[in-house]
Amino acid sequence: MALSYALVTPARDEQENLRRLARSICEQTVVPTAWIIVDNGSSDGTADLAWELAERHSWIAVASAPPSENAEPGAPIVRAFHAGLGALESWPDVVVKLDADVSLPPDYFACLMAAFDRDPSLGLASGQCLEDVDGQWRPIHVTGDHVRGATRAYRSRCLRELLPLPEHVGWDTIDEMQAAVRGWRTGIVDEARFYHHRSVGARDRGRAARWRAKGRAAYYLGYRADYLVLRAFFNARSEPAAFAMIAGYFGSSIRGQARHGDRDARAYLRSQQRLRTVAARAASRIASSV
Repeated sequence: MALSYALVTPARDEQENLRRLARSICEQTVVPTAWIIVDNGSSDGTADLAWELAERHSWIAVASAPPSENAEPGAPIVRAFHAGLGALESWPDVVVKLDADVSLPPDYFACLMAAFDRDPSLGLASGQCLEDVDGQWRPIHVTGDHVRGATRAYRSRCLRELLPLPEHVGWDTIDEMQAAVRGWRTGIVDEARFYHHRSVGARDRGRAARWRAKGRAAYYLGYRADYLVLRAFFNARSEPAAFAMIAGYFGSSIRGQARHGDRDARAYLRSQQRLRTVAARAASRIASSV
């Protein structure tokens, strides 16, 4: 028997995206036990559409979370996800934080649940992300064992060990770190592919602001300074605004801002950012793609 799963979708001003997503969910070969749509401050017809969907399907429900002043990553998303978890009548085998701006082939969740079923150590996973690049859907690769935030699937036993998730930018790296130090595996399920209709950061208020926020998040997470600088230079080859990440990181350091309190998770992250470890992961990825 296939593993069961439930979906939680934080949604703010996502009416058209939510309509497209709903078609994808209803066409799945393995349907969810529940889909909780969490409105967190919409001013369009998102909430009305969510209630229409709930009236049509008994497994869809609507919840709400306190809105933030603007659509932004971090705390508002985590609050909405927590609200959705609280609205679940019972927990299935896997819980998915599913963004509204994606669409999925009919076998997406069947493939994802099969991967969880094959590997009991898999605690956190997502499918391969495709984005429109010059009119063609192309895979957007990530490094190491990172999991795409748009379709973030947690084995329920793993998620219970991680809750509550921190209401802070970078929460979707912290959960991976904490899962790893508890013995769970994280990563991408290549055979499960999804379409992301809004590029990462598209709602941000400017490229430099987005990279400064990444720098502040990196400091909070406990990034090694040398790794942060190298990452900024690497990204600046295609986007010069990435240098703002350095300002965000060291600005947080100068102001003495707090870092995430899980020392084991921070130590794990820093061990993964040693140049020798990064080089080994890069060589492994290159070899596996040949």
